[in-house]
Amino acid sequence: MNKPELYDTPAAADYIGVKPHSLEVWRSSGRYRIPFIRVGRRVKYRREVLDRFLAERTVSVDSDA
Repeated sequence: MNKPELYDTPAAADYIGVKPHSLEVWRSSGRYRIPFIRVGRRVKYRREVLDRFLAERTVSVDSDA
């Protein structure tokens, strides 16, 4: 069984190109609802969730415009 890649907040933020504080604010405010795992005080993000978050925000530009 493959274990999912889990990132802590600083690593997850680096992976998606934002500051760790941004992820903390998004978690508490609900601005972006990126699913996370909480075990006690620790917060972890699955890599596939971060990939999906980025894919959902990918914008393609129409070359005819």
